[in-house]
Amino acid sequence: MNLVAILVLAVGTYAFRLAGPLLRSRLARAQGDEAALPPRLTELLSTAATVLLVALIATTALTDGGRFAGIALPAGVLAGALLAWRKAPFVVVVVAAALVAAGLRALGVP
Repeated sequence: MNLVAILVLAVGTYAFRLAGPLLRSRLARAQGDEAALPPRLTELLSTAATVLLVALIATTALTDGGRFAGIALPAGVLAGALLAWRKAPFVVVVVAAALVAAGLRALGVP
């Protein structure tokens, strides 16, 4: 069952990645030689991608198994986000976030 799910997800991911260039070329043929998307549509797609990324981050940072994750996990994510914003190296961001979350959990903070 797990192998089937992995294969279905792999095929679906490949199909999504392939759809972009195919749809762009189809749109270019429909509009003549101009392959550019309308500016408003480009802006909406950019905003939609940002909203989806923020929703994914919020869901991952605030929930664990469908329930609120407690304070330690969001605090670790916040520490990592602050370090990433300050342009710290990726390894430092990950280790600091893990240490904050683990430290709070070791102190008994849920």
